[in-house]
Amino acid sequence: MTATSPGAAGGVALPRLPDHQLTPLAEAYARANAAKRRSTLLLIVAIIIASLVAGGVAEVDLAKLFANIDRFTNYIVRLFYLESGAPVWTDPAEWFWGWKKWLALLGDTLLIAYLGTLLGTIAAFFLCFLASVNLNSNAWTRGLIRRLLEFCRTVPELVFALIFVVAFGLGPLPGVLALAIHTTGALGKLFAEVVENIDMKPVEGVTATGATWWQTVHLAVVPQVLANFASYGLLRFEINVRGASVMGFVGAGGIGQDLIESIRKFYYSDVSAVLLLIIATVMIIDVATERMRHHFIGQGMRP
Repeated sequence: MTATSPGAAGGVALPRLPDHQLTPLAEAYARANAAKRRSTLLLIVAIIIASLVAGGVAEVDLAKLFANIDRFTNYIVRLFYLESGAPVWTDPAEWFWGWKKWLALLGDTLLIAYLGTLLGTIAAFFLCFLASVNLNSNAWTRGLIRRLLEFCRTVPELVFALIFVVAFGLGPLPGVLALAIHTTGALGKLFAEVVENIDMKPVEGVTATGATWWQTVHLAVVPQVLANFASYGLLRFEINVRGASVMGFVGAGGIGQDLIESIRKFYYSDVSAVLLLIIATVMIIDVATERMRHHFIGQGMRP
């Protein structure tokens, strides 16, 4: 028989286990908590050890870092002063003296990001179905496509851009090709995961009518995944705008080329002006693509 204890709402007594049954449960609970604390402590120790090992391999010198931290902060502060020594906000005309040229280069950057995203999205769209385990039963073909996508997204965009600059010369073309290849790999993986989570009943129904594989994909798969594909594509465009901004560092066109020139020549106010334009552009694109993504995935637009 269980004992009762007062304290429930309305004076209703709550049942209480006898001590000979309650004690083993309490001890088991205490052991579980102790084991959890030990696991957490071991995890923290492992993270600390791994961080120390990684820092040693990477030759991180904390003494040197803190001894020279003032150089970093001084550079950041210097960005907000004109050559005359006055704060940049006291003379916006002098600060943004090259705004026409910078906006034109920023437009080039947006076009590089747009075209690279478009080409990469198209390629990822056609490859993702072949990389999906629920649509492609041929393990050899599926594995080949997946390895291709892995290669495309593993190599950094700047590496591709350097290769294409050597092949095609300076200009926007290397940046477009570099972003397109990396976007193919990144979106191909995301698209394939979306396809692998679709409802297979429409696929089975269309297949039962005698439709070909591509007809099945067109009629039963694409309607289920198109909204998510559009959402991921917009997100990738936002990422590629940031990526295209630094493509100019290796001569692949866009505003990055002017930015790296200003950094190398220590034109501090120019660096801050260009960075401010890039940040403002990315923020605007972020807000716009966020609203469009919410619309596509059926969540509606934020007020």
